Order: sequence, then C-alpha cells, then structure tokens
Amino acid sequence: MAQAIITDSKLRLVFETGINEQGKPIHKSKTYSSVKQSATADQLFTVGQAIAGLCSYPLAEINRNDSFDIVG
Repeated sequence: MAQAIITDSKLRLVFETGINEQGKPIHKSKTYSSVKQSATADQLFTVGQAIAGLCSYPLAEINRNDSFDIVG
C-alpha cells in the first residue's frame, strides 16, 4: 500500500496591495519556508496574524503548502 510522507511545509501569506483598473484587488504573497511539519492550523493562523500585524497591507489569505513523497 502506498504512503504519503511529508517532505516540506511552507506558510504563504497573501496581502491585498491595491486595486487594478477593473476594480479587482491586486495580491502579493510572501512565502516562509521550513515550517515545522507538526504545526497545527491554529498555530499557523496565529503566526500568520502576528506577521501580518507588522505589515502595512491587509492580509487576504493564509495558506499552508505541503509537499509529499509517495512511496510504495
């Protein structure tokens, strides 16, 4: 039976930096690598909110990007 083994985890914060000509928001993101793989969603949310508090743009999204190796 195949298994998914987590190899990397990243935290991505997406900020709204303005509005374009069509009135749609412009987003920019910042990715933080080497996130502890055992970090919970609540912990990442808390960290994301804390980092966003230091930024001048409003936070639009917090994403976790995990990479896996599939082994059989």
